[in-house]
Amino acid sequence: MKTPRQLALLGITAGLFVAAANNVPAQVAVSIGVAPVCPYGYYEGSPYNCAPDGYYGPEWFSGGIFVGAGPWYHGADHFYGHVDHHLDYRKGYHGSFPARGEQAAERRAEFHGQAMHDSRGHEAPRGRR
Repeated sequence: MKTPRQLALLGITAGLFVAAANNVPAQVAVSIGVAPVCPYGYYEGSPYNCAPDGYYGPEWFSGGIFVGAGPWYHGADHFYGHVDHHLDYRKGYHGSFPARGEQAAERRAEFHGQAMHDSRGHEAPRGRR
């Protein structure tokens, strides 16, 4: 008779532990780190490589400072700005890229882009272009 009683007590105890574990709140923390330091901005998506001069249109800069993209964007809500797909590695660009921490050239490239993206790299809906 001792064994069934011990098994029942063990089952009840295990059930209490499982029930208590289900009520424990979980905490999740995600750190994105600091924004890449790039002379002409960085691409909107991971791995956030430096974009070449001329990828971003003038509306992506305030006082010559890049307003950011991806998780470090710090501009207006519902923002869409011009980008040049010819300078996008995701669209086949294989030219040179500036290194992180590199200084911008004294003379900037002329911008020729027609596409519009939001701060996360999504294309603008028709009518916003």
